[in-house]
Amino acid sequence: MLLKDFYQLDELNKISDTQYEAFVTLNKNHEIFDGHFPGNPVTPGVCMMQIIKELTEEIIGSTLFMKQSSNVKFMAIINPNTNPKLKLNLDVVGDVSSEFKIKNATYFEDTLALKMTNTYEVK
Repeated sequence: MLLKDFYQLDELNKISDTQYEAFVTLNKNHEIFDGHFPGNPVTPGVCMMQIIKELTEEIIGSTLFMKQSSNVKFMAIINPNTNPKLKLNLDVVGDVSSEFKIKNATYFEDTLALKMTNTYEVK
């Protein structure tokens, strides 16, 4: 984990051949929130992208390098004090001999907070 103690993976479920559902809990006391932003913490988008990458690495069992990111839409602010529990839906398509395309939708409660598509190369 690149961001030590930033989040905890609570559950990772395979829904179908390509679809997975992950539940994570953000650490509201992590030092990154001291600067982003004091008194009004917001989960940085780049940290969410890192969580998606790490979950995908867990799913496929290989180290990945981000090649491309598209259709990135931050739809709601993820405040770790009010919404530390997230559900990530991941559609993982590809194979270890080439690349993977990941479609993600991240929710807190019933709120869609993030949608993005990332393409990764296997390292």
